[in-house]
Amino acid sequence: MLSDIAYKKMLWHSRRGMWELDILLLPFAENRLRELVPADQVLYERLLEEEDQDLFACLVERASHPDPDIQSLVVRIREYAASGVRRPH
Repeated sequence: MLSDIAYKKMLWHSRRGMWELDILLLPFAENRLRELVPADQVLYERLLEEEDQDLFACLVERASHPDPDIQSLVVRIREYAASGVRRPH
């Protein structure tokens, strides 16, 4: 189970230097991060270690992540973003 501190840390790190990444990552993190199995939460944390440009390239399908497990998570983030769920403001 993800602790509140770990959740808030990952949520904070989901805020990137690129607005485009924020609109892809923040809704997923806010609404799905706690539901992920612990192994996928670790993958999400590893994904956040990527440079913004590399992460963006994966999320907009310009590139695939070399780690197939992380690439699978990237696909789920894309699918969530495509579902039309928006971040409440």
